[in-house]
Amino acid sequence: MPNGILLLDKPHGLTSNGALQRVRKAYGAKSAGHVGTLDPMATGMLPICLDEATKVIAEIESGAKAYEFTLALGSRTDTGDAEGEVVETRPVPRIAAPALESVLATFRGVLSQVPPMYSALKRGGRPLYELARQGIEVERESRRIEIRSLELRGRTDDSLELACECAKGTYIRVLGEDIARALGTCGHLTRLRRTWVEPFKARPMVSFEAVQGGAADIPLLPPDAALQALAAAHLTEAQVSTLRRGQAVLPEVPVESPAGRRVRAYGPGGAFLGLAEVLPDGRLQPRRLMLADSQ
Repeated sequence: MPNGILLLDKPHGLTSNGALQRVRKAYGAKSAGHVGTLDPMATGMLPICLDEATKVIAEIESGAKAYEFTLALGSRTDTGDAEGEVVETRPVPRIAAPALESVLATFRGVLSQVPPMYSALKRGGRPLYELARQGIEVERESRRIEIRSLELRGRTDDSLELACECAKGTYIRVLGEDIARALGTCGHLTRLRRTWVEPFKARPMVSFEAVQGGAADIPLLPPDAALQALAAAHLTEAQVSTLRRGQAVLPEVPVESPAGRRVRAYGPGGAFLGLAEVLPDGRLQPRRLMLADSQ
């Protein structure tokens, strides 16, 4: 089984699910999942977890992400990006550099954001984008987001080149629209690239062409590469057997992690077993274990 993580550089024009299925087929994996959906227009890092590595997706999804994007000013589309139809146009005012920086400063920190209709969020079991394509708009509750950094990388009279780091759940298309509105006009994204997903900031991406040309020659990251921020617990052979029976074990060396937190569990020889939760008495309760024959 090809258990591991591929940091795909998703190409323009391909859906995240489309990329996922082609990578799964290229590696001959039985199951696969991706972390964080990228729109067809977007490019960049799309972590794809294959087979047993799908068990760590939830741990990766909660991490920060970074993007570079181009915001075209003066026109808004129904999708918030260049794939949609223009639904509004407004003049672009002259914006002095200090005024622009003042506006950008208001978008740094903790904010509220209303998810777009063109999104994979579901209402009544149906993705919102299906409703949007039928011309149906439903009310969406605002959500708490965090913009950890927002920088201007370049500008023209009618566009801005921006880069940001943000917490989970941020829609960059909506962020672009909101920035344009705060500048006294409207706007939409014409380019969006995800440069990294935590904790893979320093890791290189693999091109889609390389995967299609020879997946067998491209090694996968091990599942625990996504979990290095978690404490590690090392167990004996007997404890491994107990853990695999679904029972809690008390490690010989206490794990430096508070109760309720998850830790990486390893067996003799450093074999990664999966995730366990620290109980109040210091024992480890198995939560998401790798299959024994996948190690």
